[in-house]
Amino acid sequence: MSRAPRVRTLLGLAAASVAVVALAACSSGAPASSEAAGDDEYGLVKAGTLTVATEGTYPPFTYHEGGAGDLVGYDVEVAEAVADKLGLEIQFEETQWDAIFAGLDAGRFDVIANQVSINPDREEDYLFSTPYTVSPSVVVVNEGDDSISSFEDLEGKTTAQSLTSNFYQLAVDAGANVEAVEGWAQAVALLEQGRVDATVNDKLTYLDYLKQTPDAKLAVVAETDPSESALTFTKDKTALVKAVDEALAELRDEGVLAELGEKYFGEDVSQ
Repeated sequence: MSRAPRVRTLLGLAAASVAVVALAACSSGAPASSEAAGDDEYGLVKAGTLTVATEGTYPPFTYHEGGAGDLVGYDVEVAEAVADKLGLEIQFEETQWDAIFAGLDAGRFDVIANQVSINPDREEDYLFSTPYTVSPSVVVVNEGDDSISSFEDLEGKTTAQSLTSNFYQLAVDAGANVEAVEGWAQAVALLEQGRVDATVNDKLTYLDYLKQTPDAKLAVVAETDPSESALTFTKDKTALVKAVDEALAELRDEGVLAELGEKYFGEDVSQ
């Protein structure tokens, strides 16, 4: 997907800036300072660039093609499309999930694009865009394990979860003992090795794993109502969130979100 050129800021002495503004106004009929003003309004980490935090290890949302190729995925392409709509370049900062919110809080990123589920606790601390993914959480077990058939059956069982994920909270609320992992890849490995009883994760992640690993002996035994995932910002990014929401609305109306859903999941998962 094409990206817009880098947004430029004007540097120099005040007198030189005035001359440049005047010259640009004569040639274009629009204020030359509008791009810089947009940067100031959005409060970007780097002028002209949307800095996006993502794991890069969470297929099909954010991962490296072939394991070591380009960074790709549903969330990656949604973020690229949004940046293009805003006329910004994009820079991805790959970060482990358990450190991703701390990095956002520290001002290292403008936004997280990593299937962040909206929940009341997070809404107290962060702003969210309109959702771009709707999907339930599921309990995954080894095929043939009939000791777990619901969330209630997780009580006293051991699940593998990332400690800062929404899935961790679902497991804890159900009474499970949690084995800490960095993400789905570690969780499913522990499950298949018989070192944990189950894992709670996104249904789309599970279905993608089955597509990539058709011989996997796993089963879904329970699921929640669908949850919504969105781009995530600190509370001071209200102008940026507004602009991103407008971009997402255009992408939805143009069918871009539906096309990305078809590409990665075989269906529109944005609503």
